[in-house]
Amino acid sequence: MKEQFVAYIRALQDTITSRLEVIDGKAKFEEDLWNRPEGGGGRTRVIENGAVFEKGGVNISEVHGKLPESMQQYFGVKDANFFACGLSLVLHPINPMAPTVHANWRYFEMYNQEGEIVDQWFGGGQDLTPYYLFEEDATHFHQTCKNACDKHNETFYPKYKARCDEYFYNAHREEARGLGGLFFDYCKVSEEMSMQDWFNFVTEVGNSFLDAYCPIIEKRMNLPFTDAQQTWQEIRRGRYVEFNLVHDKGTLFGLKTNGRIESILMSLPPKVQWVYDHHPEKDSAEEKLLSVLKNPKNWV
Repeated sequence: MKEQFVAYIRALQDTITSRLEVIDGKAKFEEDLWNRPEGGGGRTRVIENGAVFEKGGVNISEVHGKLPESMQQYFGVKDANFFACGLSLVLHPINPMAPTVHANWRYFEMYNQEGEIVDQWFGGGQDLTPYYLFEEDATHFHQTCKNACDKHNETFYPKYKARCDEYFYNAHREEARGLGGLFFDYCKVSEEMSMQDWFNFVTEVGNSFLDAYCPIIEKRMNLPFTDAQQTWQEIRRGRYVEFNLVHDKGTLFGLKTNGRIESILMSLPPKVQWVYDHHPEKDSAEEKLLSVLKNPKNWV
């Protein structure tokens, strides 16, 4: 299974970066190959200062070795070894009318001292973080997610949409990070799903990403915007940073397993503001976005 999924994420990285370079039309992804001293490594690809994307990364990693003490406590195991691989991406467009997007798809195995697999699971998802609310964009993104889920199980979309709303939530702000999408984790063998079934589902979602995001970015990337709207974008990016540094499990796992810090923090945007006690004007477009972030909607 791990060889099968590694081959998939390597090919998907190529597909996604090629398409995004065409959309940007100016910048290219710079590739950085890195090794992890304890075992494994990755292929980081970053795009910066483009015509469309201010910063973005589409990264794959394959790491293995002894599970660190802190993670053994987290999983409730002793003397375990692990293998983890995945693709993680974040894209921050220049235009505040265009949304930030995040996605990742990952696979994990844990072994006993004899090298036998004692646990394995898939996880992942994709979610949209706009700065200005275009309801048709939210509907398109969620409908694409639902279509991918429904090919495998019609209960998946409502379940994983709800988990996404719960997970990407800044509890200290009492607001969602964005408009959600899908979030699933610990997808293990069950009576209904084999690991191959989970592989088929996760890759279906991964293959849907460009269909979910590209029509939105192509529609919004050239819209006019003001300095005030860009300031609002940078304030909202601050909330994005807060979530990634305070709550995100992927960031925690990377830091706890001595992951590559540049790749782990690739998700952070280059221009961010924290304005003291900021509140948008009443009945403004900015307030409209906030109202949805405080009360997640069903978009399809």
